[in-house]
Amino acid sequence: QVQLVESGGGLVQAGGSLRLSCAASGRTFSSYAMGWFRQAPGKEREFVAAISWSGGSTYYADSVKGRFTISRDNAKNTVYLQMNSLKPEDTAVYYCAADPEGRMSGSYRMYDYWGQGTQVTVSS
Repeated sequence: QVQLVESGGGLVQAGGSLRLSCAASGRTFSSYAMGWFRQAPGKEREFVAAISWSGGSTYYADSVKGRFTISRDNAKNTVYLQMNSLKPEDTAVYYCAADPEGRMSGSYRMYDYWGQGTQVTVSS
């Protein structure tokens, strides 16, 4: 079992930056693949980025590639999402998720544990 708590969301102007953090409880965090997803009002949950258990592999949605960076610090049980050059269409609730099977999937169905989400709002 792992519990996830996101932080770092907020209101930012277009072109600005935010860094989201996801703090995990549990000794097995370092063996899990981690992902970030987002959901805007009236839309389905959308994959953003994923990272392998070691941090050696990453995977991004085309919509954020080159602007967002996922990373992790297993010593701190934390995964991060650095978001640069933000656009109004990035506005959503951002969720982190954990996959004990380490699959790094872009499908939310592959993730067993979820945080409560943090709101990111980008104004134009």
